[in-house]
Amino acid sequence: MPHPQIKFGTDGWRGVIADDFTFANVRIAAEAIAAYIHAKEDPKKGICIGYDCRFGSKDFARACAQVCAATGIPVLLGNDITPTPALSYGVREHKAAGGIVITSSHNPAQWNGVKYKAWYGGSGKPSIIAEIESFLGQPVPKADQPAPIREFDFLPDYLKAIESFADLDLIARSGFKFAIDSMYGAGRTILSDIFQRIGVDHIQIRACLNPLFPGINPEPIEPHISALQDAVVANGCHAGLCTDGDADRIGAVDEHGNFVDPHKIYSVLLDWVLRRKGWPGAVTRAFNTTKMLDRICAKHGRELLEHGIGFKFVCDYMLEREIVMGGEESGGIGFQRHLPERDGLLNALLLANVMAEEGKTLGQLVADLQQEYGEHHYGRIDLHIPDEIKNRAIARARALKAGDPGFDGMTILRQETLDGVKFYLDSPEAKTKPKAAETWILLRASGTEPLMRIYTESTSKEAVQRLLESGRAFALAS
Repeated sequence: MPHPQIKFGTDGWRGVIADDFTFANVRIAAEAIAAYIHAKEDPKKGICIGYDCRFGSKDFARACAQVCAATGIPVLLGNDITPTPALSYGVREHKAAGGIVITSSHNPAQWNGVKYKAWYGGSGKPSIIAEIESFLGQPVPKADQPAPIREFDFLPDYLKAIESFADLDLIARSGFKFAIDSMYGAGRTILSDIFQRIGVDHIQIRACLNPLFPGINPEPIEPHISALQDAVVANGCHAGLCTDGDADRIGAVDEHGNFVDPHKIYSVLLDWVLRRKGWPGAVTRAFNTTKMLDRICAKHGRELLEHGIGFKFVCDYMLEREIVMGGEESGGIGFQRHLPERDGLLNALLLANVMAEEGKTLGQLVADLQQEYGEHHYGRIDLHIPDEIKNRAIARARALKAGDPGFDGMTILRQETLDGVKFYLDSPEAKTKPKAAETWILLRASGTEPLMRIYTESTSKEAVQRLLESGRAFALAS
């Protein structure tokens, strides 16, 4: 049944601490998850529960554990802060019925959330999330005797997995120096500890715990990574590697302090995997990601599958067929042979691996891609606007069609509505550049917040900025 304050979005439910994210509501969410496990899974397999470093996360996780145990589901409860991919790995390795992570990922400090991880070690499929929501507010039978709650360290097994996936010896011999930024999040000192052990020159920043995330949202994009940009330049590093609040997303900075957006990271990793590894499978990408991926796949004869926004769609594909890589705009990239889950820590190691194998800095790798596949520049803005303005803007966008005047004076070539409203535009600038990127803009309204996101890709940084401002003016004119 619908619940007025609890709605599971693309990756769980999030709320403002002490407003709607209260102990009472967290217990209601946990009861719905427990009811789902009793109805659809084997409760005897138990549930794994972890938490990040946000305010109250440990106590919220303990409350979830108590709710699940009271219904007779045995609980493995993290004994310390646990990155989301480590919890997902634990769910799969322990053959648990499912998992819960208390985290709000990259959201501002006042937010927290409940993510559900299914038995396969990835985001709950849309059908699973819908079933969990159907149990919200319904009573859950208590067991005669509560099941045990056992504290457990999910990190050691997970670390073995990511360390064996990357070539640490190659990274150690590379001679490259790295800056590592955990953004006060659950990544903490994990990458630094690995580099320290294998003798890689590095510095780390923002590895301490601070649930206020002072001055930033723990999201590895500009402007929140300015401290990493400064640290890379000041310390003569060849790249900066950054993970978000729960360490499932990656961001990066090149040797000059330039932000390397998640699209370029995905492109660097995909190009390397297809050239160097030759792992089989199709490639997936979300509706709002770079079209450079399409060109890389075409060169290597790989099928590319486009899907809705949210890693759960990547996960769906990975459960259905052979997928080498899948990813989304926000830095969530996953490898089927590791987990049907995004993993910022693994991807940071793999970026270092690519640099070591190619003998190139991160900036050089990105420049090579731009040279081979054409210049692709990307941008995004978030508009916090009332629902009525947001909804009117989307309705007006849907009414536009091919041939109409579009954005930044460009004519609309075609409209797509897989997830939001996306327009491909006739760019005069593209006609002057070899291998020019397709120019597009996407307007997408959040289903859970008074928020609209505008994304665009074009042939230059200047064109991207003009398109974003044009999109902003369109949205606010309603």
